[in-house]
Amino acid sequence: MEQRRRPRAGRRSGVQVGRVFGVPLYLNASILLLAVLITVLYGELAGQRLQLSPLGGYLVGAGFVVSLLGSVLAHELGHALTARHFGIGVRGITLELLGGYTEMDRDAPSPRVDLLVSLAGPAVSAVLGVAAVAATLALPDRTVADQLAFLLAASNVIVALFNILPGLPLDGGRALRAVIWALTRDRHRATEVAGQAGRVLAVGTALLVAALYAIDVLSLLALPLMALVTLTLWHGAGQSIRMSRISRRLPLVDLAQLARPVHTVPTGTPLAEAQRRAAETHHPGAGPERPVALLVTDSAGRPVAVVDPAAAAAVPEARRPWLAVDAVARSIADLPNVSVDTDGERVLETVQAHPGAQYLVTAGEDVVGILHIADLAQLLEPHRKMNT
Repeated sequence: MEQRRRPRAGRRSGVQVGRVFGVPLYLNASILLLAVLITVLYGELAGQRLQLSPLGGYLVGAGFVVSLLGSVLAHELGHALTARHFGIGVRGITLELLGGYTEMDRDAPSPRVDLLVSLAGPAVSAVLGVAAVAATLALPDRTVADQLAFLLAASNVIVALFNILPGLPLDGGRALRAVIWALTRDRHRATEVAGQAGRVLAVGTALLVAALYAIDVLSLLALPLMALVTLTLWHGAGQSIRMSRISRRLPLVDLAQLARPVHTVPTGTPLAEAQRRAAETHHPGAGPERPVALLVTDSAGRPVAVVDPAAAAAVPEARRPWLAVDAVARSIADLPNVSVDTDGERVLETVQAHPGAQYLVTAGEDVVGILHIADLAQLLEPHRKMNT
């Protein structure tokens, strides 16, 4: 249950099933596993408790699945509608095995907005939980309605309390980030602190699960799900820390300096000859860490392809005089392009939306350089080992 800023268009793992208040709604395939598990496990329990037939028990289980998904959707709508109220675009809500998430097109503009958007989801869950508790107390005991109300009360209260814990990627972690952001005026630092708190929560959750299992409070069947929750917390916290460190370095991105300079060669040029010409020509800014990129042109001098350095390096030296550059080049039509004056944040969004190894850097209609993803990664994460 979280809100995310995810600019990676076209890489969504869910299938759109409709819109709610104008917000696209997606279902992840993992939701089917959740539906089957709850329907079967709770259906059998409800059948025994309420003295229903097996089919009746499964229908009650299916009803609980629908009610639970409705609660999760309401939680995420709390995030989405609050964000939209403050002018933040919402790309969609995705429901999955461990809850759901809301995708936004940009970060909150201030700590106050970040705090309100973060707390909106748990607030909705808390209201639903209180309403379900009241319904449980009002309904006759040992009825289908009573059982569903009790389960909805328990699930919504647990969701509200768990999500308010102060560590990313939980909503409480985002609230903690907003408070630290307001105090320090440093969003990146606030994200790192909240991410580290999320790692502490993950370790604490793992220890708590182990202790509860040791004293027979948790069954063996519950361990895989709890382990998945713990791993999700740890991974989400780590991703938050990583992205905060990347975001801190985005102002360093200058495509005029980062892109590899190009050396043009006509189509049909032998690979060895193209490499020799590039090596003998002076290119400002080129060096061992930023080698020249080979740009293939047609008979009219128009760029048509870019040599793939990995494919070129794989060609034995003895074959290079006899192999044309075209054989180890990619058409520029297959490569995303980015303007040379694009800032770091927009460059990162382009890379996330169009994953690849090479990007054309252009000035108007001219190709002025080639951005290699390894070069960008090295700049943004200098302490992380990269494959070149």
